[in-house]
Amino acid sequence: MDNSRAGAILGFDVTEPAELVLRIAAARPLAETLTVTSGGREVEAVELPGRLHYVRAPRGELRLTYAAEVAAGGPEPDGVTEVERIVALRPSRYCPSDRLAGFAATMFGGLGDHTATVRAITTWVFEHLSYQPGSSGPTTDAADTLLDGRGVCRDYAHLVATLCRALNVPARVAAVYAPGLSPMDFHLVAETALDGRWRVWDATRLAPRQTLIRIADGRDAADTALETTLSGRLSMPELTITAVAGGDLPADDHLALVELR
Repeated sequence: MDNSRAGAILGFDVTEPAELVLRIAAARPLAETLTVTSGGREVEAVELPGRLHYVRAPRGELRLTYAAEVAAGGPEPDGVTEVERIVALRPSRYCPSDRLAGFAATMFGGLGDHTATVRAITTWVFEHLSYQPGSSGPTTDAADTLLDGRGVCRDYAHLVATLCRALNVPARVAAVYAPGLSPMDFHLVAETALDGRWRVWDATRLAPRQTLIRIADGRDAADTALETTLSGRLSMPELTITAVAGGDLPADDHLALVELR
């Protein structure tokens, strides 16, 4: 099978000199390029631990181009560490599992094992939420999504993770490039710790999980944001994402146990 490819073009309008942190690099690329320019001149992007890139942007137009090649299949994923398990059981900014504990217990309690519980939660979220671009915002958390009944990929992932945590299933989210997604964009999915492995779930069912390319993972979208402005002022009028699988897109039955590589 051929290798997969992913990339992004981000165009910023910087109205005040800014510091920004980008999180768009594939977690385990075979090869990659990253260029940042302002007014035709190259701007340094300093890589930090966790595949973050720090940029000091002057006033004017800032353009970032990223491209990566990723091995089809990839290396064997890491197992769940004890620290990861503990963190993935705690409530977080967008995943207030303590607030939804009663709902989760009523709807999904007593299913027998964690795998059955996660499958039931993921199926319920798929069936009961309406995917509507623009229906949520940067402050929307899983409780808001449950009440509103609609959202985008981050809202689906947050609700799945929240309900799982509420039933003592360790859960986190992962930002990914998603071959087959339409329209193409950055994508957010959920991961749960089952039998010592991180299993990936996408309640939107918009792209096959087998070809997803990991960018980053964390408690919720606050840990995986593609861009964070530390100082200054800017907007991002241009965003183009590409993600191409190394071969034909596979079928996904959505309930099988799949690991994100």
